[in-house]
Amino acid sequence: MKHFGLVCPATTGHLNTILPLGKELRNRGHRVTLFGKLDAEEAVANAGIGFVAIGEAEFPRGSVENALKQLGRLQGRAALAYTVQLFNENASVFLRDAPEVLRRSGVDALIVDQATPEAGSVADYLGIPFVNLCSAAILNRDDLVPSPFTPWHDNPSFLGRLRNRIGYRVTRRLLKPVMRTIDGQRRQWNLPAHVAANDRFSKLAQISQQPAELEFPRTDLPDYFHFTGPFHNNVGRPQTDFPFDRLTDQPLVYASLGTIHGNAKHLFHEIAEACATFDVQLVISLGRSMENEAIPTFPGSPIAVRYAPQLELLKRAALTITHGGMNTTLECLTNAIPMVVIPLANDQPGIGSRVKWSGCGESIPAKSVSVATLRKAISQILHDPSYRENARKMHVAIERCGGVTQAADIVELAASSNRQVCRVPN
Repeated sequence: MKHFGLVCPATTGHLNTILPLGKELRNRGHRVTLFGKLDAEEAVANAGIGFVAIGEAEFPRGSVENALKQLGRLQGRAALAYTVQLFNENASVFLRDAPEVLRRSGVDALIVDQATPEAGSVADYLGIPFVNLCSAAILNRDDLVPSPFTPWHDNPSFLGRLRNRIGYRVTRRLLKPVMRTIDGQRRQWNLPAHVAANDRFSKLAQISQQPAELEFPRTDLPDYFHFTGPFHNNVGRPQTDFPFDRLTDQPLVYASLGTIHGNAKHLFHEIAEACATFDVQLVISLGRSMENEAIPTFPGSPIAVRYAPQLELLKRAALTITHGGMNTTLECLTNAIPMVVIPLANDQPGIGSRVKWSGCGESIPAKSVSVATLRKAISQILHDPSYRENARKMHVAIERCGGVTQAADIVELAASSNRQVCRVPN
C-alpha cells in the first residue's frame, strides 16, 4: 500500500474535488494525507483523511477566511490578480517547507491540484511520482482554446487563434510572479527549467473531472490526460439545516453564487425580482453575502438561507443560477439541470462560455446583469426544451465516465509503475 499526499488550495471548490478521491484511495487500503493550510483541517477530518499543516506561522487558522473575504469584494481582473498574489505566497512557503515535511511523513506519491504547480516541483525534487488533478477549468494551454480566464467562445479560425495567443500572453503576465518563484527554486534544486507552459504538469497522468463533452475541441492534450467526470459527494462537507417543508410543487430555481463572493447581494435582489415574474419557487443560498447582516426580504418571498444543502436541492431543481464554479456546474449537469451562469472571477468566465457553447445554459457577464437580462435568460431556458435536452445529454456523458473510481485506478497505476498511464481509445 502507498502513502499518497494531497495538495490543493484550502478552498471549498478544490477540497470538494480532491477529498472524495482521497477517501476512495483510503478505502482501498492506502494511507492518505492532505498537506496544506490549517483552515483545511476540519474538512479533511470530516473526510476521514490525515492532515499535516504547512506554513502554520504564515497561514494561521482563519487566514484563508480573511483572504476569501477580501477576494469576495473583487471581480474580474482585480480578483484574478489578488488570487495570483495569494498563490504566490502559498508557493513560496510550500517550496520552503514541504520537502522536509513530506520526507518525514514518508509520502510515496503526490496528487497535485493544477492550481498548486509548486507541489509538482517538490515531487520532482524528492524523486517521487505525481499526478495532476484539474478541479476547475483545464489549465493546459492550446492555441485552439481560449484562456479559461476569458469569456471567449470556441473559434478555430486564424483570428480566433491569434485572439487566444494574446489572451494567453496576458494570463502568463499575470501568473509571472508564481512562475518566477517556482522557477527560481527549481534552479536552486538543479531541476530542469520549465520551458513551455504545459511543462509544469505531470508527465504520468493528468485527470479532469469534466466530461470531454464540456470542453472545447483540443488537439494537444497528451495521451495520459483523462476526462473522468466529477467526483462530487458529501465527503468533507458540513451538514446544513434547511426548511424542506417550505418547498412547494412549483418548479424550483436554485440560486447560488458560491461561497466566496460577498459582494453579490445586489445580484440576489435582481435574481429574485426576475424570478418573481415566473411561476417558480426560488431558493437562494447567500454564501458570504450579508454574512454579518440579517437575511433581507427579497422580491417574491423566496427561501433565502446562508448556506444550503446543494446536492439535495439540485435533485429537485428545474434551473440553477450560478457563478459558474466548476463543482456547481458539474453538479447541475449530473442532475441534467440547465443553468444561467453569472461569472464573477477567475476561471468562471471560461466555464460560463463552455456552458453556453454546449447548449446547457446561458452566460451573462456580471456587469451586464439586470432584471431584464435575467428575465430573458430564465424565460429562454424554461420555455426552450433544448436546454434541458442538452443538459440531459451531458448527464448521460457524465454517467459514461468513470468518476472517482476511474481516477483512483489511474492514480494507483501511475504511483506503482512510475510510468505514463494513457487513456484507452474508445
